[in-house]
Amino acid sequence: MKKQQIPLKNSLILLLTATIWGIAFVAQSEGGDAVGPFTFNATRNIIGSLVLIPVIFLLNKINPQNSSAAPAASSRSNASSQAQNSAGKNAAAVPSGNIFTRNKTLILGGIACGICLCLASNFQQLGIQYTSVGKAGFLTACYIIIVPILGLFMKKRCSPFIWVAVVMALIGLYLLCITDGFSIGKGDILVLICAFLFSLHILVIDHFSPKVDGVKMSCIQFLVCGILTAIPAIVLEHPQLSAFHGALGAILYAGIMSCGVAYTLQIIGQKNMNPTVASLILSLESCISVLAGWIILGQKLSHREIIGCVIMFGAIILAQLPQKEAA
Repeated sequence: MKKQQIPLKNSLILLLTATIWGIAFVAQSEGGDAVGPFTFNATRNIIGSLVLIPVIFLLNKINPQNSSAAPAASSRSNASSQAQNSAGKNAAAVPSGNIFTRNKTLILGGIACGICLCLASNFQQLGIQYTSVGKAGFLTACYIIIVPILGLFMKKRCSPFIWVAVVMALIGLYLLCITDGFSIGKGDILVLICAFLFSLHILVIDHFSPKVDGVKMSCIQFLVCGILTAIPAIVLEHPQLSAFHGALGAILYAGIMSCGVAYTLQIIGQKNMNPTVASLILSLESCISVLAGWIILGQKLSHREIIGCVIMFGAIILAQLPQKEAA
C-alpha cells in the first residue's frame, strides 16, 4: 500500500515545484536585466543555501535520529532484512562507518548537483538574451525527451505509455511556446545545451536522492552553484550594491522560493520516482507560466496555447496511470 501512495505524494511535490518555477519566470527575467545574469544567478543560489541552513538545524532538532540513521533507501540492494535484525552484536560498529560513507556521498552528490545546476542555469540565462522567451521555454523543456534517452544508457527503461506521454508533452510544448516560424540561432543552441545539462541534473538527483538527506544536498548544491557563478559575475559584470535595489524583490523570490524551496522539493519529490515521469511533471513549468500570466497579469491565451496546455496535462495524467514496470 505504501508503494502506491509514494508516487502520488511525489507527483504533487513535483507539481508544486513546477508551479513555483512557472510563477518565478517573471522574477528571473526582471532580476537578470537589473544586475546581470551571472550576478543574479550567484546571488539567488547563495540566498537559497543560506535559507536552508536554519531549516537543517530545525529538522535535526525535531528528529535527531535523522542525522545518525542511515536512509532506508540507501540499502536498496539489501534484500535481507533478517540479517539486519540478527546482527545485534555488530550494531554499535555500523553507525560510524555509515555516517562516514553517507557524509562522503552527501558532499559528492551536492557538488555534482551544484556543478550541473551552475552550468544549466547559466547557459539558460545567456541563451534567453539571444532568443525569444517562447523558444527558450520549449527548448529548455526538451529535457523530457533527453532524460529517457540518457536513461537508456543507465539501464533505466520506460514503458510504452511513458514514451507516448513524452511525445504528447513535446507536441503540447510546441503549440504552447512556438508561435512563429522555428529556426535555430545562437541563443537556441545555448538553450539546447542547457536542456541537456538539466537532464544530467535530473539524473544526478535520481542517483543521489535515495542515499542522502535531500535538504542537506540541496543546501550544498546551491552553495557550490553560487560560488562557481560568482567568479564570472565578479570578473565580467563587476556587481555594485546600488544595482540590487531595483531587483531586490525578484532576487529574494528567486533565492527563497525558486531555489531554497522549489529545488529542495525537486530533490525530495524525485526520491524513488522514475526520472522520466519526474521530468514530465517538471516540464509543466512552461504551461504554468503561461497560465500564471493569464490569471495574474491578464494576458490572453490563444486557442493554440489552450490546446497545448490540454495536451500537456493529458500527457502528465497518462504518465501517472498504473502500469507494469519495464524490464
